[in-house]
Amino acid sequence: MSEGTQTQELYLAGGCLRAVQAFIGTLPGVTFTEAGRANGAGQILDGDYDGYAECVRTRFDPAVLTVERLLSYLFEIIDPYSVNEQGPDVGEKYRTGVYSNTSTHLSQAREFIAARDDAERIAVEVLPLTNYVRSADEHQDRLARCPDDTCHIPQELLTKYRR
Repeated sequence: MSEGTQTQELYLAGGCLRAVQAFIGTLPGVTFTEAGRANGAGQILDGDYDGYAECVRTRFDPAVLTVERLLSYLFEIIDPYSVNEQGPDVGEKYRTGVYSNTSTHLSQAREFIAARDDAERIAVEVLPLTNYVRSADEHQDRLARCPDDTCHIPQELLTKYRR
């Protein structure tokens, strides 16, 4: 990263977090990823993530990677029309979304979607980040440690941008 460049942060939900983290971590300009849960409805008790979306906390260098380009990568690995389902994973926690505490990022995400020919069919949430919980260590970089785990993203996409 160049001297003086500040990283920025987005929280990206695209189904099973282990696959999304594996993919996002390979992208040029991404400086950090962390598996977690975002925008839940209630408190987390005994592993119950009521209303939370599995997501990846993503830090990136905006001099290398724009929000729009980051979202175009995300759209390569999701079915943007699906509600609460990605591949074999079904349920509210597998919904797709873009979450941020930065209004500029949310505006850029909304503009990215609005510019698409299929914008009216897109089911990806674009919302302020209301809460975030880091996943347990066993979920961090899971596919790197357990490459035989299955996920909804084809293997060729998981390695397409590997640095």
